[in-house]
Amino acid sequence: MHSFFVLIIRGMGKIQQIEPPPGLFDRIISAIKREEELRKTKKLLLGFLSLLVLSFIATPLSWIMLVSQLKSSGIFYFISTAISDFGTFFALWKDFGLAILESLPITEIITFSISLGICLFTLRLFLYRKKLLFQYLFNLKFS
Repeated sequence: MHSFFVLIIRGMGKIQQIEPPPGLFDRIISAIKREEELRKTKKLLLGFLSLLVLSFIATPLSWIMLVSQLKSSGIFYFISTAISDFGTFFALWKDFGLAILESLPITEIITFSISLGICLFTLRLFLYRKKLLFQYLFNLKFS
């Protein structure tokens, strides 16, 4: 096995080979793996935070848009008419159903559903990986 270090002693002109300490290679490999894990955790943390911030901003905004479109669409009028006059509703239930479907704000419903889904997914993922993220945060604090 070749030695890693060669020490030249100037005074004597002799070359003396020094063996590395036992376990040095394993310590180097474990340090490299630890740094790779910290790098992956850092990317994961930044991804979580950006998704969480974006979803927390988008969810209330999409909710406000959905409520305003529901109010302006007249869907509450159709539903209240259907509830208050059952006889007319059962006689014209196909027309009522089509009128309600036509007045639904589909784009806002889809936008709210997607933003809420991303928010819940990010929270679930954060709670699932919180141990790893907290270890990364505490390693940053103390190193």
